[in-house]
Amino acid sequence: MLLIAKFQQYKQRVFDAAVKRLFDIIFSIIALIVFAVPIIIIALLLTIRERHSIFFRQERVGKNKHTFQILKFQTMTDELPTRTGRHLRKSGLDELPQFLNVLKGDMSIVGPRALTRDDIKRLGWNGHYYDHRWTLKPGITGLAQLYGGQHKKLSWFWDKHYFTHHNLMIDFAIIVISFLMNVFGKTRIRQLIFRNKSLK
Repeated sequence: MLLIAKFQQYKQRVFDAAVKRLFDIIFSIIALIVFAVPIIIIALLLTIRERHSIFFRQERVGKNKHTFQILKFQTMTDELPTRTGRHLRKSGLDELPQFLNVLKGDMSIVGPRALTRDDIKRLGWNGHYYDHRWTLKPGITGLAQLYGGQHKKLSWFWDKHYFTHHNLMIDFAIIVISFLMNVFGKTRIRQLIFRNKSLK
């Protein structure tokens, strides 16, 4: 009976992963179509007004600790946000190119924050206690990203909560809230949802 139960759990995990992957692909294609005009406008602004490269690339740690190159719109020069970059970062629109990471399979729409190796070392998340965090693909958005990653304990709390309770309904809710952040700004929506005026 125990073996049967474990096999059923395994089948459910495989099915859930397949559904999540299909959802990621469909949603990413739709998002790239819907945001095609803003993406083109942003690319032109970065090229003509800011006169620097369109994309920012950085190595991040993904599922099973495999590394990949994350894509974002370039928002900084000389370690300072540009005029266009400030608006992109505030709205979250700088992360639109990450839908390409999702289509490639490096990321999911919803999941833990994609960290650098330096981030992991700084947070002290190298130990076995945190191993299950790396069984999920990092997400464009997620519970920790919604809150803003104000403190490593809170980030870990939200990552652990997502790992334990994630399903498509939770993913959909996170996506809706993330969309509202893009429209009305991250700070306003965070303060409204979490009822914490100190969040930025």
